[in-house]
Amino acid sequence: QVQLGQSGGGLVQAGGSLRLSCAASEHTFSRLHIGWFRQAPGKEREFVAAISWGGITRYGDSAKGRFTISRDNAKNTADLQMNTLKPEDTAVYYCAATFRPPPLGPATIYDYWGQGTQVTVSS
Repeated sequence: QVQLGQSGGGLVQAGGSLRLSCAASEHTFSRLHIGWFRQAPGKEREFVAAISWGGITRYGDSAKGRFTISRDNAKNTADLQMNTLKPEDTAVYYCAATFRPPPLGPATIYDYWGQGTQVTVSS
């Protein structure tokens, strides 16, 4: 059973930056694909970014050019660096993991989820 623990998040002004981190308990972390999703109040869960076990990245439209996903297999962690944040980025952010093959966009392929962390961007 893979357990994911999230850290980071918080309150930031528009234009600022935040870094989210996802730590996995799994010793086979290097074979996991990692995704980041977010959910704002009253909205559906939205794909933000994903990174395959091989390091191939994919971004949702809202994240392109502003967010960067990365992973450190030696530390069993995956990070989401968020720059130039906007009020519309306000949401609960979740990391997720799967051993299933790509595509990595759909939330349904992820079997393991973090607890979520609040990101609030003030205008």
